[in-house]
Amino acid sequence: MSGYAYDDERTFAALPPARGSAFARTWWGQAWLKALEDTALDGEQLKRGRRQARAGAVGAVSVRPGRITAVVKDRDGSSYRSDVLLQELSEDDWDRLLDLAVESAGHIAALLDHEMPPHLVEDAAAAGLELLPGIGDLDPECGCEAWDHCPHTAALCYQVARLLDEDPFVLLLVRGRGERAVLDALQERSAARAGTEESAVEEASPEGVPAEEAFAARDILPPLPAPPVLPSTPGEPPSLDTETAPEPGIDPAALEFLAADAAARAHRLLADALAAPGRERAGTSTSAGTRPGTSPSTGTSTADPALTVAQDAVRLAAGSPPSWIAARLADGSGRRRAELDVATRAWRFGGTAALAVLEEEWTPGPETLARAKAVLTEAWEDDDRPVLRQAATARWTVVGAEAQLRLGEDGRWWPFRKERGQWVPAGRADPDPAAALAELSAREE
Repeated sequence: MSGYAYDDERTFAALPPARGSAFARTWWGQAWLKALEDTALDGEQLKRGRRQARAGAVGAVSVRPGRITAVVKDRDGSSYRSDVLLQELSEDDWDRLLDLAVESAGHIAALLDHEMPPHLVEDAAAAGLELLPGIGDLDPECGCEAWDHCPHTAALCYQVARLLDEDPFVLLLVRGRGERAVLDALQERSAARAGTEESAVEEASPEGVPAEEAFAARDILPPLPAPPVLPSTPGEPPSLDTETAPEPGIDPAALEFLAADAAARAHRLLADALAAPGRERAGTSTSAGTRPGTSPSTGTSTADPALTVAQDAVRLAAGSPPSWIAARLADGSGRRRAELDVATRAWRFGGTAALAVLEEEWTPGPETLARAKAVLTEAWEDDDRPVLRQAATARWTVVGAEAQLRLGEDGRWWPFRKERGQWVPAGRADPDPAAALAELSAREE
């Protein structure tokens, strides 16, 4: 997302047409759209606005305290200046919000990483500060002279949701403070707080500060020692090929494989530890579609809970071990070799979550099932919607195609395709079923 700033105003270049129907991936972007959709009186106007935003009809977006502005084009070529107004926070409100933010290094670290910390929003709400808009807070003004949200202001709101996904400071600017002003105020408060705490600590026994918190707040604290350098490759495990015969039941080659895997995992853990908010990971790059803290080769997260034996066997097999080790992993996990191959494909797309969608069938409750059906209905325009047949409680098959969507327990949709009579994973998950199905089609091309 590109943008330029002049004091308390930022202008963002027009975004390209949106793919799929989901305009907000983050929870704060979704909260913005909920405020729009709960306020507008005419749902048809919202649908028209969503289509216009998806088609790229919204021009450059100007964001300043209390107001968001853009020119929106209609299909007939006419253009309208559209504005969405949101009340600014008062000076007292900002003081309280900044005090809440500086109480936690995690809040500061999230903001520096351009994320909106949910606990900060919850604490602010408990203190009477509504940071995110609610029903009726998004006030429309448009050159078409509509008195309620029209397609032009709705399109602008949908486009702003995409901007918020990338940078929650857009919301803070509308509420009255730009990014630089917020960070300067946080730094000032943190320095004052550190001075007060230092005076108190001098009279108490030192307890130390967790390294994770110190590095998370490194941009607003005095200089810290440089972190260790990430080696370019994992360490080489020792060779177990010695003249001494191994003990019965011990396979040196298998142990060397496990040692190499442990070294690779340790290297990823160090890389994740060094990838503090705002810092490029030293000596590495993140491939497209891979989230931070995730192995690009296997889709596993270093923060995942302990794996079962069967899950860990799939994780090891996803690292492309020699065939004899893969055969042992299949046998040890109670799978046939072909089943293990399909399981490793799922693992590479999404770790334990993808494996569960492949191998387990869960039954959503009535409310979850109704919500899923509503999402499927809204995911496509009427002329683009595929015919879906519910094949199981959380699985929908595309009629006339070897394609299927499966709903995970986390609310994400996973694409599957049929190969040789078997449903196999075909892509990464997406909160938008249309985008998930589009990834399946893209991989087939």
